[in-house]
Amino acid sequence: MKPDFQRDLIPRDDALHLIGALNAMKDKLHDAAQRWELLDENGHVPAAPSYAALLQHATDAQDLSRDVLRLAADFARSPHHTTRTGRTVLKQLASAATISSHAAPHFTETAEAALTLPRTTDPTDPTDRHYLTNRMVIDHASARAFLRRASESLRDAAKELDDHLGVQRFLAPPTRREGPPEPPPFRPGGLHR
Repeated sequence: MKPDFQRDLIPRDDALHLIGALNAMKDKLHDAAQRWELLDENGHVPAAPSYAALLQHATDAQDLSRDVLRLAADFARSPHHTTRTGRTVLKQLASAATISSHAAPHFTETAEAALTLPRTTDPTDPTDRHYLTNRMVIDHASARAFLRRASESLRDAAKELDDHLGVQRFLAPPTRREGPPEPPPFRPGGLHR
């Protein structure tokens, strides 16, 4: 391999470690987006959504976002971020960090609307309740979508590293010299019938 090309390679162990971290974080974000539900089993907003549960979604989303940001910062401090693959991975990490940071405020707005909802029970004017309910659904769905999109960015970063490892395997020199195949063992009378 050319020396310039070798400088552009991320060592296998480092790439595998980062792939593991990316996949673990991707799974956490994806699982949170799937698990944190606002609607009940019938697809309706509960009459009295739990403010505490919705705030917990916001708190947990903030923690996930912080973890993604740390992962991006750690990679940005590594010497690998300057390689061609590293720049692509860092771009995906930066995108995941930005996108995931938008989830917590939307969960917080959902919680705020849930806190206001019980006070809007005027039977003569259901407009306020309808508006707040719709706002809650949109904010909560948006927050979950941000988590899913951040998860997808991490998936793409891991795939980029996996592809990089595939190129390394393809270009690596063979570990042992292979000669021509050995001839089949001699069998007496094998040439004549």
